[in-house]
Amino acid sequence: MKKRVYAGMALCLTALMLLAACAGPAEPKNLITKEPEEERVVNLFSPMEKTDPDAENIARTASDLTVAMAEEALGVTVAYSTYTAEDYQDKTYDDVTLDRARNDMDDLYLLNPDTVLALGAEGKLMDLSGLDSAKNLRDIIRTANTVDGKLVAIPQEVVAYGLFINQDMFQKYHLDLPETPEDFLECCRVFQENGVDTPVGANRWWLENFVFAQAYADLYNGGNTEAEIAALNAGEARYSDYMRPGFEFLQTLINQGYIDVEKARVSEAIEGEGPDFLAQKTPIVMAYWGAANTETAYGKTDFEMTVIGFPSNMGPMPVMPMTGFAVGANAEHAEDAAQVLNVMTSDQALQLYAETNRVISPSKNVKVECVPALKPLNDRIEEGVYVLGSNAGMKVEQWGNTCLIVRQLLEGASVEECMAAFDKLQDAALK
Repeated sequence: MKKRVYAGMALCLTALMLLAACAGPAEPKNLITKEPEEERVVNLFSPMEKTDPDAENIARTASDLTVAMAEEALGVTVAYSTYTAEDYQDKTYDDVTLDRARNDMDDLYLLNPDTVLALGAEGKLMDLSGLDSAKNLRDIIRTANTVDGKLVAIPQEVVAYGLFINQDMFQKYHLDLPETPEDFLECCRVFQENGVDTPVGANRWWLENFVFAQAYADLYNGGNTEAEIAALNAGEARYSDYMRPGFEFLQTLINQGYIDVEKARVSEAIEGEGPDFLAQKTPIVMAYWGAANTETAYGKTDFEMTVIGFPSNMGPMPVMPMTGFAVGANAEHAEDAAQVLNVMTSDQALQLYAETNRVISPSKNVKVECVPALKPLNDRIEEGVYVLGSNAGMKVEQWGNTCLIVRQLLEGASVEECMAAFDKLQDAALK
């Protein structure tokens, strides 16, 4: 259409010039031509959840609202590219993101914690500490997303993982909500003895949360966090010593048949275990905070649901990895992308996001009420009791590596072999 308009303008201008030539000499006049403004585009790469087409995806809506704010404020267009693995045989979202970011294919990325650390260490991500929105971040956000002294990612929500509990089934068998690993195993035993074949619904991604809760409860809540992390980074302490109790716990779940190992090895998150949980065949699943609000996950159940932390020696423990938006350091539209992110993570945008999605905000200035099911998990977080599932200050990346080693356990590796894998990672990091 633009080409036709410009062609028409050219024809009109030619006709006027011919008329002027026929009319004889005329006073010279300035003819100012204005080039059409070039459209400013920022390319965003993010996952797209597989959803029921008729269900409202509130989480996606919340993010889109903040993108629209940025487009209006800055006069840019944000173009989406998305990817989600169809099954366990496909490349993961992380695999695809690493490839795209290393080849500068996009401007703005939504990254999982392991890719934040990997790309940040490679210098592929812009330092965002100079953005106005960065000044309002909670300290935990800075800690989890700072690589080599640079703030390389900013999230729109604090992602907290917990155990989603069918309260009706617990009440039916007169069970209290579990607080310790021993409590949890006893609940599983009672369920199985009463005909619940698989008390815990699992997938190939999130069993690591049981490990983090038991491994790092004391590290993050015992008042000696910096010293303990320094000892790990120096090789004076071993990650395997921290991880061992959690892996022994998972081995017990496997041995007792409390999880379906074969199904867990190939199941995508929520899609594998979700139907049985919603059908009240499985009383316990693990998921992230937003799943309690989203109808595509567990936001609409036919039973009373509550969300608690994972069992630990310090009681129910929320696990908090950090996803975040990052800007490619060498992106074609890096400056525009940074300004888009600045708007998307401003207090005004985060207030809108948090109210729409009912989540914990990364800004210390933004608070919203959570749904009743999330109150037990939220209470622990507000008390300052939680563990980080990702921490860029640790030399060994946590979230992705632990997930992969848990999969080795599911595939038949022994606990000792899994601990040897952690030792190998730590030795490599120290070199």
